[in-house]
Amino acid sequence: MSCCSPALRDFLELKYSELEEFNLDIKNERLSGMDDDYFEKKITAYLESEKRIKAVTVCFSDLEGKLQMLDYDKKYFLDSYENLTFDGSSIHGFTDLGSSDLRLKPDFGSFRLLPADFFGSGKAILFATVRDKDGSQYAGDFRGVLAEKLKSLRAEKGFVFQVAPGIEGFLFSGTDVEQNFKEEEGFTLATKGGYFNALPQDDLRKFIDAVAEVQRALGFENEKDHGEVAPAQFEINFKYSDALITADQILLYKLVARQVAKMMGFTASFLPKPQAGINGSGMHSNLSISQNGKNIFYDAKGEDGLSDFGQRFTTGILARAKELCIIICPSVNAYRRLDPNFEAPNEIKKHACDRGSVIRIPLANEKSARIEIRAVSPDANPYLTFFAVLHAGLEGVYLPEKEYKALKEQVEKKPVKKLYGNILDALAGYKSSHFLKVFLGEKNHEKYYDLKKTAADRSPKALGKKVKRGEVIYHHEITNQILWNDF
Repeated sequence: MSCCSPALRDFLELKYSELEEFNLDIKNERLSGMDDDYFEKKITAYLESEKRIKAVTVCFSDLEGKLQMLDYDKKYFLDSYENLTFDGSSIHGFTDLGSSDLRLKPDFGSFRLLPADFFGSGKAILFATVRDKDGSQYAGDFRGVLAEKLKSLRAEKGFVFQVAPGIEGFLFSGTDVEQNFKEEEGFTLATKGGYFNALPQDDLRKFIDAVAEVQRALGFENEKDHGEVAPAQFEINFKYSDALITADQILLYKLVARQVAKMMGFTASFLPKPQAGINGSGMHSNLSISQNGKNIFYDAKGEDGLSDFGQRFTTGILARAKELCIIICPSVNAYRRLDPNFEAPNEIKKHACDRGSVIRIPLANEKSARIEIRAVSPDANPYLTFFAVLHAGLEGVYLPEKEYKALKEQVEKKPVKKLYGNILDALAGYKSSHFLKVFLGEKNHEKYYDLKKTAADRSPKALGKKVKRGEVIYHHEITNQILWNDF
């Protein structure tokens, strides 16, 4: 006799089309500007009335951008959501043992119902911000920090910061192959299918289709999906949105891809360059800012269709590109990707066509005008990344005219500068950055440096031509306590 017979259970199971409709309604209300109080009342009332929901999964991110999740019984959640505590010392980059308790504050506007065949029946999910003991925003939680920055920009200037990512990954044969990586064997590609040529019943195509279906049900508003340039490489695009919503969806995208792959007997990997000799994976990030509903990056008469605001924003990012390098390329493995032989986006310049540029200016109209930061790795913390590039861009926007012209000349000076070629040089540039210390806060700046330096020290200094075991198993999205202690 099996435990918990399905015949005895009465938990919520909705069709994918019903899930999509419900989740999009919540998302659209959030985009329309409904406030936190509105969503708290709406979602708690819904949870009270919907008896078939059994649990709420609460998500947050650590300092490096790794998704953390825990399930609360629904009744307990409704009784206790104002005081959800957890041990911050168990999370990389958070508190030490002497001051470990932190709180989670649910962001009810991020609420989604989940596909029962994928997450289990009767479950919903939402993100939370991390709070200190006194209830204030915890400085090391960049989801919360980004949320506060976006809220203040909207209130003070009417700005909405929008992002659309292109997140690439690889599909490898076997499950948990990253944790069991052997450098003498490397990874085995799940298929030879790739850019625009995977057969309809190819394993890569079936994997992409399954991921896309779950994303659609979660309200991602998919746009296109395809195999990428390298064999067994994939990219599943979804609609641009508010930067916070997009960052949440990036973490869910990787979660869904990993779970679908495991169910199929594969591993979905978001290492930037898991295999030498073929293209690596990026997270090309398309950015724009609207003000009172108008895209202020657009000017039909501007260079490449960009307004003065957009040009200044771009210059601000390029001026800080080397300092930002360890944030947008945050792992030892990420520096393999910055190889000019494989369309590496490592040249600190903007260009309308050249895909080796850190920033590309895509052909666009008033609605779609944007800049594309091509150097971002798929393992970057999206909250920290968007917060950092927003700060750098706005610094360029608000510089006095004389200072801006001098900065622009410096950025455009020949020969073209390049991003760092290894993590140790990137760490040195990060450590010496006064700009980063100011907007990250000295404590966060130091914690992030320590995390990255410790991981870097566990890998050989020279990358060489072969992917090393250390750069895989000590990667922040892969390692666990057992692997970390195996040194």
